[in-house]
Amino acid sequence: MNVLDIVDQIPPGRVMTYGDIAAVLGSRGARVVGQVMSHYGSDVPWWRVIRSGGHPPVCHENRALEHYEAEGTPLKTSSSTDAYRVDYASARWSPS
Repeated sequence: MNVLDIVDQIPPGRVMTYGDIAAVLGSRGARVVGQVMSHYGSDVPWWRVIRSGGHPPVCHENRALEHYEAEGTPLKTSSSTDAYRVDYASARWSPS
């Protein structure tokens, strides 16, 4: 199993962090997961991989939001800004 296989298994409306994926692979290399996603992740549901704290992939916030809304991903919004983040506690997924 590799990074892209795991991302491809994440169900709609659910998410994993870069660190979660690294842990499934027996690694602590969250940055390596990010590198794989940046180079090869366009063919998998990349928006389902988030940063710790529930933040979407950097520079893809608007595109990711469209997917989150379409899939019913639980979100938290800030009343003081237009910023949002995924409700990680509710949306977290782990492969069996």
